[in-house]
Amino acid sequence: MSDLFWIIAIAVIASLFWQQRRQSELAKQYINRRCQQVGVQLISIARGNHKFGWPKGPLNIQTRYFFEFSVNGLDCYQGYAVMKGMRLQEVFMPAYPVVEE
Repeated sequence: MSDLFWIIAIAVIASLFWQQRRQSELAKQYINRRCQQVGVQLISIARGNHKFGWPKGPLNIQTRYFFEFSVNGLDCYQGYAVMKGMRLQEVFMPAYPVVEE
């Protein structure tokens, strides 16, 4: 019986790890696309805090991703994106100066 418990525990942990990796890749794509749309340069992305959601829907992982971007290559601003499951919930970018071409 204990062998079955360990097999199930390892499968659950592996599944959570796989879902988190998939969510991170999607978040990177969404953030990169948003930066391209507004014409800023993406500098870095970091995974922030996690929450597990279940009360009003399926079990999912809500994660906040912090990212840094630059308007002209000299400055640096920090924003964040919130992913709930595999869907983008929110992107926040602080006010920054617009460079006219």
